[in-house]
Amino acid sequence: MNPLRLAVIGAGRLGGFHAQKAAAREDIALIGVADPVAAQRKRVAAQCGCHAVEDYRELIPEIDAAVVAAPTAHHHRIGLELLAGGVHVLMEKPLALTSQDAWELVQAAKAGRVVLQVGHVERFNPAFSGSVEHLHDAKYIEAVRASGFTFRSLDVGVVLDLMIHDIDLVLSLVRSPVRRIDAVGFSVVGGHEDVAAARLEFENGAVASLNASRVSREPVRRMSVWTSQAYSSIDFAARETAIIRPSRMLQQRQFDAENLTAEEIDHYRERFLDEHLPYKTLRAEGIDALAAELNDFVESLRMPRQPRVTGEHGAEAVEVAEQVLAEIDSHQWDGRADGAVGPHGLQHPNIIPGPHWKMAPSRAPLQHKEAG
Repeated sequence: MNPLRLAVIGAGRLGGFHAQKAAAREDIALIGVADPVAAQRKRVAAQCGCHAVEDYRELIPEIDAAVVAAPTAHHHRIGLELLAGGVHVLMEKPLALTSQDAWELVQAAKAGRVVLQVGHVERFNPAFSGSVEHLHDAKYIEAVRASGFTFRSLDVGVVLDLMIHDIDLVLSLVRSPVRRIDAVGFSVVGGHEDVAAARLEFENGAVASLNASRVSREPVRRMSVWTSQAYSSIDFAARETAIIRPSRMLQQRQFDAENLTAEEIDHYRERFLDEHLPYKTLRAEGIDALAAELNDFVESLRMPRQPRVTGEHGAEAVEVAEQVLAEIDSHQWDGRADGAVGPHGLQHPNIIPGPHWKMAPSRAPLQHKEAG
């Protein structure tokens, strides 16, 4: 079998990682790295032993597939050109800046009969993928994702930078249309929101609460999931999941805590949690999520089959993010339209000035589109 001819477009930090993973595989021929910044593309090309080009278009006739790790604002244009050229695409998240652009990429992939995968890498984090069997029928989800200010991804705010990960994870667990979104956020450093909180209600009754910050002193990547059968706490950074599954007595409502005798209370005071809410920890080590994502992309081309994160999945996540941003933009901090409104309503001088991306509110329920 001939090796897959692949290029990496965008030679920043993440693009460099993608190039290293590709270069390490015997079934991939890394043809080149494209980036308008000479120093970046030459550095990555030297590390990975491939060509460095300024314009990615030079590589299209020579490749079967591409990983796009360029700034989000360029995803739509680059993706359309690659897909039209018959190139399979692994697009870094988010798929695009707007849902319209995202769905245009999905349609272009279908028209060209090529694969479009989206780089929601947390789907491949073993703490999540190893816990999915315990997360069926999710009723309530809490997610917290925070980082320090990295000076990267300044073309978007924290919703499309960080929260988009958890939006995708939630949508993968709750396959139901979104009924309502409430959100607030504010800018601390630049032209976009740096802190955001969103509450998603689904038509099947499930609820998700998402919090994201990129100006935090403490990095956090955690998610808690309540189902009808268990509670799971996922630490993406530690790659560890804690699962609490109520005893049969609790599930069948046979434990009468209000009518225990004094002796029974003494017995359960130290034993109750162990006996009726047993705690199990799942630890996953030695799995590289980014490498697993690339492997899924390659296998989807070889077999062929749908990748784990399809273009449709990526577009659905952008749709929800778009509504979150619309809610953030319209939030009235003083309770009135002529007061402080939106992420810049809390007045303070910005450290990094920049245009703010404003979206028109969209209130219609989001209907999930089936992949394929």
